[in-house]
Amino acid sequence: MKELSPFELKDQLIQLADEQFKGEVLNAGRGNPNFLSTLPRKMFNLLGKFAIEESEFAYSYLNNHLGGSPKNKGIYTRFLIFLRNQDKTCGVNEMLIYLSYVEDQLGLDVEDVLIEFINAYLANNYPTPPRILKNIEKIVKKYITKEMCQGKISDDFDVFATEGGTAAMAYIFNSLHTNKLMKSKDKIAIITPIFTPYLEIPGLAEYDLDVIELQLDPTIDWQLPLSELEKLKDPSIKLLCMVNPSNPPSTKLSNETLLNLKKIVEENRPDLMIITDDVYGTFGDNFLSCFAILPKNTLLVYSFSKYFGATGWRLGTISLAHNNIFDEKIKESKDDVNSRYSIMSPNPTELKFIDRLVADSRAVGLNHTAGISTPQQLQMALFALNSLVDLGENYKKACKHLVRTRCEILYAALGIKLDENINTVNYYNLINIKDIGEKLFGKEFGDWFQDNNKINDFLFALAKNTGVILMPGKGFGDTHPTLRVSLANLQEHQYEAIGKNTNKILQEFYNQYEIEKK
Repeated sequence: MKELSPFELKDQLIQLADEQFKGEVLNAGRGNPNFLSTLPRKMFNLLGKFAIEESEFAYSYLNNHLGGSPKNKGIYTRFLIFLRNQDKTCGVNEMLIYLSYVEDQLGLDVEDVLIEFINAYLANNYPTPPRILKNIEKIVKKYITKEMCQGKISDDFDVFATEGGTAAMAYIFNSLHTNKLMKSKDKIAIITPIFTPYLEIPGLAEYDLDVIELQLDPTIDWQLPLSELEKLKDPSIKLLCMVNPSNPPSTKLSNETLLNLKKIVEENRPDLMIITDDVYGTFGDNFLSCFAILPKNTLLVYSFSKYFGATGWRLGTISLAHNNIFDEKIKESKDDVNSRYSIMSPNPTELKFIDRLVADSRAVGLNHTAGISTPQQLQMALFALNSLVDLGENYKKACKHLVRTRCEILYAALGIKLDENINTVNYYNLINIKDIGEKLFGKEFGDWFQDNNKINDFLFALAKNTGVILMPGKGFGDTHPTLRVSLANLQEHQYEAIGKNTNKILQEFYNQYEIEKK
């Protein structure tokens, strides 16, 4: 079982714990949040009600629930009349704010946006363009500029809407391989610890990549030492992958670390491709993405799933600057990578990498039916607008407060003072059992725990004897005796129980140590 992915191991632990506790298991092994954003969902329902009424009007004389495409002319006026007759608690005022923002701040034609929204809800046509709908892309770009880049980047980039961040990952590796930007045995660098699939996908037979790990250092608040960054000076490293804020240390890269990376790329590695997965960025204070400081080199993956509690919606994005290293490498390539796309373009050499991503996601031949569903895109746009109009960032403050309070409760129950760190995000936490053991029982016990590799025994004992499910940090590339706990998916009193039970099992291991010492 030690060789299993931590997510597969988690299922084994749940089965073990369930045999003892019959449904009373405390599973903090998965990051699915138990909170969500309600207002954008109200907006979705409100638009849906109007869309259906508009659709039924087309064939109302048949009186058999047969609908058609709404008439575009005058739709905004009809929508305002519709809103007057709705319960104000359904989000009527907020909808007017959304539309006002679209017109005033984005400079979009409100009627054109509304037509796109209504048809997106009805899903009565293929996504056109397949990559993302026209107005929705502009809204999502504004959101990404605000939340990922602090407004420090222009909107000179394209967005591809995907079925969550997981689909984005799969598409990216596939297209990098297909376009020969990565070949078998090529070196790629990965900042670890990291979300496990970033370690597992490169090892698949179809990719067979040589992974160089750049280790975050817990002694400097999980930042990347300059000595690790300097490994990127090796010209044989083709790609750098990172999750920022990190999963599971849940710490954002500091501005100093990002500037050190920028210096190395600009001075030594202007050809380096970078993938940054910033799904947890909205939980950090003043978060700044690598996409903002190295837009030419960086491909940004973002998912709406965690921040808006929308894992079931499958809403992800890939963002790529108009001027980017991926396109440059394709144009410079001596490999024949263009004929693959000749069925969709008379001049495939000019086809951008992001459009190749779209085509490859549907085996090229089905490019015309690519893209995520239009209702998904509508909900994505409404999530984005919710953030854009929330000038006081009240929703963000509430989310941050939830996860950070849970972390404080967990550590108070462990009997440990939580260190302050301005770069901590607290969506997850890595519990370093050795360090906690040293603080509670002394250095000799901590050394015994690590030297005897007790972390796996601890993991199973915790599940079997208390019903608490955590995940091994080792499975995410951590070299320390740690356990990952999600601070997003349980109630506050349950995190207190996790802390107390972890402390209890640690006491039992200390008793074992005392017996062995005698």
